[in-house]
Amino acid sequence: MELVSWSVGVDRMITGLAYIALGTNIGDRELNLRVALDTLTVNPQLEITHISAIYETAPVGGPEQAQYLNACAALQTKLLPTKLLLTMLEVENKMGRVRREHWGPRVIDLDLLIYNHIFMNTPLLQLPHPRMTERDFVLIPLANIAPDLILPGYDQSVSLLLAARPANDQVKLYRPLGWY
Repeated sequence: MELVSWSVGVDRMITGLAYIALGTNIGDRELNLRVALDTLTVNPQLEITHISAIYETAPVGGPEQAQYLNACAALQTKLLPTKLLLTMLEVENKMGRVRREHWGPRVIDLDLLIYNHIFMNTPLLQLPHPRMTERDFVLIPLANIAPDLILPGYDQSVSLLLAARPANDQVKLYRPLGWY
């Protein structure tokens, strides 16, 4: 059974504001981020409106592996949340992502963080992303593009949530805003 806090008629389109996280630690990491964004923009039903700086981060969990590059992007889309997620998974597949082990290395990882202020809990998708407030490699780039965004269910902005977290020297600026 799906729990979704909104409904839309099948004959109506909505416009959504979505925030996504991007991560990569295999191959040419910066190129991987660019290719993922380029591939997303091919879809006429979504438009990237903001892209954060790139941060280099230590891996969290999983096996020993290389450093990650992480960024966030804001999208305007006519795709419903599940369809947007499926589109993101298609990009991962086209880029050669293989899921061998939980939290293992990856050529690209695309996570749907927020879609409007929708709460959603299905076998395929949870909104907002359940662990994003625990991850500086998400909050720091998200604060670049949406510092005043109130996260659904938190009653606090991204910048306030980030300020309340312990200092973390594992997230380092790699490329400033404007890299893409």
